[in-house]
Amino acid sequence: MLDVSIVNVALPAIRTGLHSPQSDLQWVVSGYALTFGLVLVPAGRFGDMRGRRGVFAFGVALFTLASAAAGVAQSSTWLVVARLVQGVAGGVINPQVSGLIQQLFRGAERGRAFGLLGATIGVSTAIGPLLGGLLIGLGGAREGWRLVFYVNVPIGVLAIFLAYRYIPHRPPERRPRESVDPVGVLLLATGVVLVLLPLVEGERWHSLGRWPPLLAGVAVLAVFVGWERHYGRSRQPVVNLSLFAIRSYSFGTLIAALYFAGFTAIFFILTLYLQEGLRYSALGAGLASTSFAAGSAAASVLGGRVVTRFGRPLVVAGLVLVTAGLAATELAVRLVSGQDVAWAIALPLLVAGLGSGLVISPNQTLTLSEVPVAEAGTAGGVLQTGQRIGTAVGIAAIGSVFFAQVVSSHGDHALAFRWALLVTIGFVLVTLVVALADVIAARRTRPARTPASVSRPPR
Repeated sequence: MLDVSIVNVALPAIRTGLHSPQSDLQWVVSGYALTFGLVLVPAGRFGDMRGRRGVFAFGVALFTLASAAAGVAQSSTWLVVARLVQGVAGGVINPQVSGLIQQLFRGAERGRAFGLLGATIGVSTAIGPLLGGLLIGLGGAREGWRLVFYVNVPIGVLAIFLAYRYIPHRPPERRPRESVDPVGVLLLATGVVLVLLPLVEGERWHSLGRWPPLLAGVAVLAVFVGWERHYGRSRQPVVNLSLFAIRSYSFGTLIAALYFAGFTAIFFILTLYLQEGLRYSALGAGLASTSFAAGSAAASVLGGRVVTRFGRPLVVAGLVLVTAGLAATELAVRLVSGQDVAWAIALPLLVAGLGSGLVISPNQTLTLSEVPVAEAGTAGGVLQTGQRIGTAVGIAAIGSVFFAQVVSSHGDHALAFRWALLVTIGFVLVTLVVALADVIAARRTRPARTPASVSRPPR
């Protein structure tokens, strides 16, 4: 997850070191996001079928090799190819993690495990710019970007060793000879690419030019749903659509997609505002987001411990805190200008981070709480694909507002940041409405409290 955001601050150094054109720099970022989202569901299904520990170790090994290849890149084309492979490897790794947590933990222990995972996601996404700035400062303006990739190599080697040391071997949940549903995989991959490509390409796509591939992607995904219904009558499809009949899963997947549309865009527009508008260094811009990261880490661990007690209302409380923190951030930017902005937004971002920690990991715990273990990898892959699509939609929409306001206001980055932040708050408020709808639906359908029903995890 760190690699989703860490490379952004390295782009100027990559441009200088490799004499890269802007189109290649765009693909260094968007190519990773595209291939990452592309393989999540098939990789989750493959881990369900063949055993998650081995697939996880393979993903980490591929990610480590791709990172090393990126670090020694001698041209921007070489670097783009390495980033594409890195994205594939990241997409292989992620659904195995959620699947292993489903497989190895139960009840309150599962909530605590997802709490630590949520802390990892929140912190790694938030501190990417900070760590990138530190590494570039350490390695120098021309070659420091290579350390951004080299840092993954020792971590990857250690992770493979620890995986075989500590993750117990379990037989696969399905028969090894079972079909992987190749038609379903192809349709899903095509639909995801058509939806993600015009979004992750950002400013290179004219706003009207985005619509044909987006509409084509939606049409292909509709065909995918029809195929999965047909295929599922006699065999196991790549995505078991009956998962969406589970209210906690369907609502939770939608909440995750909507929240990530606003959540990850915060750091995108904040970095642009501080570096381009106020001329902060890469390190200084990264430091500005550390209060959010600290709050998110602390609250994720706490949320994981209490989610089985409070259920979805905990997510609602977190979304309220995020909204309040972002609204206070907008007010701080309105009242404070110049180099003191980072100090003015530190406390509001801390509040937003605390709220975020009560959203990501508790929502993931609740979303997967009623999913059968045999479907855990696939379900986690679908959940994370929704997050990736949400992230792409959010950055495209919020980034468009930011850049449009910079142009219309003749370079007023503070005004552009405030407008973009209002759109971000809008995404969070829509997420809050969906979470409240789930709470209301749960109360309407709640059975009489019996010993059997009390022991079940909250929805």
